[in-house]
Amino acid sequence: MIPSITRRGLLTSGAAALALAPASRAGAANPPVTLTAGRRTLDVDGKAASVFGITQKDGTAGLVTSVTEPFRVHLVNDIGIDTLIHWHGLTPPYQQDGVPGVSGPPIAAGGSADYDFPLPMSGTYWMHSHVGFQEQQLMTAPLIIHDAAPASEREIVVMLHDFSFTDPETIFARLRSRATSAKPVNAMAGMSAMAAAPDLNDVSYDAFLANDRTLADPQIVRVAAGERVRLRLINGASASNFHIELGTLRATLLAVDGHPARPLTGSGFPLAIAQRIDLMVELPKQAGAWPILAVVEGLNRRAGIVLATPGARVGRLATGAGRPSAPVDLAFEERLRGASPLAPRRADRVLPVALTGDMAAYIWSLNDKVYGQNTPLMVKQGERVEIVMPNRTMMSHPMHLHGHVFQVVEINGRRFAGAMRDTVLVPPKTTVTVAFDADNPGKWAFHCHNLYHPEAGMMTTLVYDKF
Repeated sequence: MIPSITRRGLLTSGAAALALAPASRAGAANPPVTLTAGRRTLDVDGKAASVFGITQKDGTAGLVTSVTEPFRVHLVNDIGIDTLIHWHGLTPPYQQDGVPGVSGPPIAAGGSADYDFPLPMSGTYWMHSHVGFQEQQLMTAPLIIHDAAPASEREIVVMLHDFSFTDPETIFARLRSRATSAKPVNAMAGMSAMAAAPDLNDVSYDAFLANDRTLADPQIVRVAAGERVRLRLINGASASNFHIELGTLRATLLAVDGHPARPLTGSGFPLAIAQRIDLMVELPKQAGAWPILAVVEGLNRRAGIVLATPGARVGRLATGAGRPSAPVDLAFEERLRGASPLAPRRADRVLPVALTGDMAAYIWSLNDKVYGQNTPLMVKQGERVEIVMPNRTMMSHPMHLHGHVFQVVEINGRRFAGAMRDTVLVPPKTTVTVAFDADNPGKWAFHCHNLYHPEAGMMTTLVYDKF
């Protein structure tokens, strides 16, 4: 279970990948936190499910640390097969990024690896496996980095997942084979009907989880009337975008993808795959219960938690409600502005990366080339780089660049100083441009974060000419 976070629970240390840093005197006083990639059992609506997890010795999922501490982790592989963990949103040396075949080899069963690098920024991040379909099997966990100064408000982490009892290898095989089948596949087999509109959901899930629980038995977080609460929402789903719905509550946006943004207020916010959003909510001064819901894009299914004062009655929440939700579009993205945007500068290099593919054959690509056949994106240290991404497909693609923070600078031809991010959604038939400074030499993954899409080819690497 992912608990709410208080300063009492602040843990020292951090994480990284396979290049073991040399021991230091400081390291003796600040030993690494041990994280174990292991197996666990969940109860999903009364049915046992075997899943993965990334936990500390006391069973706490993931890690909470501070920018005042080095990011030091000893990662143990206890799942019986190879694994490797990516520290999503962080900017480590590339050898510690956690992508097999790009940053280094996987950790063998029974093996371990040590990570040690500085943390230049606070924020809401997460960790997940980059090996096969382990992420779909919940090899994920929160990664929260606090500022040096203590926060006064309560913090609550909400981690979202899509879940299927069907093995993800089977789901993927059926996605790849559906071009040869004229009949819709049973939803319980892990696929949506081929007739589903604008390709919003190509996997049909058995359940949606918030902090490992469905709405049949949601996590109830006890709060005080009038309390200020910081919600750190993480979309750890493999193939599902969400709409965050706060009901009668209103929130002020604080950050996206771990980076401060200019405040926006509202009761609904989109959250694409792999993105994070920090919201500040001031609860009513009277007792009550307030659901925090995540509604799946294109469906009426949802997950969530409930904030409730002591003794407040919490009614039963339906897992589905109303009509299917709207597609996640770019209206919210166009309103976002980074609190600390990039310094104005002309691009030294513009990289066109078309999002391409064949939905019927379930082959996804970049510039019409699948991973392994494409040409890496080349950059030089010190350059301002822009990546222009026209989506020529009928599916949305949450595009994630490893090892860098980028700014959204153009949507469909309109320039603006948008949010600082590491993952941006590019809906069908739209064009999104992001800019970043090439300040972290190495070899980095760049891919769609719908898990099944890079497995089908939608991935490349960004490579510095000297590193």
